[in-house]
Amino acid sequence: MSVTYSLLGLLDEGPVHGYELKRQFDRYFAPDHGLPFGQVYATLERLEKHGRVAVAAIEQDEGPERRRYAITDAGEQALEAWLNEPLEPEPHLRSTLFAKVVLCILRGRSLDELLDAQRHAHLARMRELTAVRRSAEVPLALLADYAIFHLEADLRWIEMTGARIDDIRSQIQAVSAETRAAQP
Repeated sequence: MSVTYSLLGLLDEGPVHGYELKRQFDRYFAPDHGLPFGQVYATLERLEKHGRVAVAAIEQDEGPERRRYAITDAGEQALEAWLNEPLEPEPHLRSTLFAKVVLCILRGRSLDELLDAQRHAHLARMRELTAVRRSAEVPLALLADYAIFHLEADLRWIEMTGARIDDIRSQIQAVSAETRAAQP
């Protein structure tokens, strides 16, 4: 997720303090894993340095001064360009779960245990997200659906891998044997 462009987009609504920006970010984009305050302020500092945000007002009550940030014309242009640019389709041919499958085979470990544990973890997360989706407003429910659909794809892959364990094991072991034979 692009924190930079998400913050720019939130600032497009109007000037806000960093604290409020963090609250909005967490509410819209990261309800179960909030953005650290330090990351918000570091991002705002970089955006200000690059002319994409500016301090619209400095307010001081009894505590420390509070800066109200606003998006600049350059920030609006950058945000618009980012919104118009399609994302690179995911996933890439790199996966931690796949790496674990290969390493289990190379180490002679049971794939059934790994796949079962991963299946249970995915199903538990899907239950959590389903509960969130049932009680959430539409934007958060949409985000939960997005995560659930990705977990469903992972579960299909886990099932397919489990059904092909013998073929996968023999091919990975063959590559391993070739690699060892080629070493001096």
